[in-house]
Amino acid sequence: MNVLVIGCGRLGSRLAVILDSHGHDVAVVDENPDSFHNLDKNFNGVTIVGMPMDIKVLRNAGIEGCDAVAVVTPDDNLNITVSEIARQFFGIENVIARISDPSRENVFKQFGLKTVCPTKLAGDAMFTALTMPWKPENITFGSATVTFHTRDVSQGYAGVKLEKVTGGSGETVFGVVHSDGRMELAGTPGVKDIVLKDDDRVLFAKVID
Repeated sequence: MNVLVIGCGRLGSRLAVILDSHGHDVAVVDENPDSFHNLDKNFNGVTIVGMPMDIKVLRNAGIEGCDAVAVVTPDDNLNITVSEIARQFFGIENVIARISDPSRENVFKQFGLKTVCPTKLAGDAMFTALTMPWKPENITFGSATVTFHTRDVSQGYAGVKLEKVTGGSGETVFGVVHSDGRMELAGTPGVKDIVLKDDDRVLFAKVID
């Protein structure tokens, strides 16, 4: 996939490096050439210095051949403007914009813009970490959704080897989470012989759809 990333701050550079490491063709635009120092030294993509709203700059970055555009500068207004240029002028359907102000996110979504709000994501993550640290998480792979959840070892598992633990209907033992935050996967050599302690948690996986 050919992806154009607008903005090479901490978020943009991180996204560009991840995309590059997964084999995508990546071009990054930023008006400050010093921003490209945020990129990993092994980054294989293209960097373009210029104002993101400049049509010529976007063309030089290859936007006309892009499959997707991510607009992730710290400026919400700039992100929206560039996103609309990519969608309306260049006809790119897969465009996503970073929106820092949660109160504006829903407004922009009503206009058909795909947005990600780091402020909202961080707030939700911190709320969960503070109040529901072991809340089940669902992940979708293609058409299948898998739920991951943990159970306290005190529920009859203390002193038992991980390989002896069984789950409920349809559940698979996925691993163990230790009190220091380390997670060991059940399929890793030697992990099945771990003797569970009172402060461990067993991680289960189950296909739910």
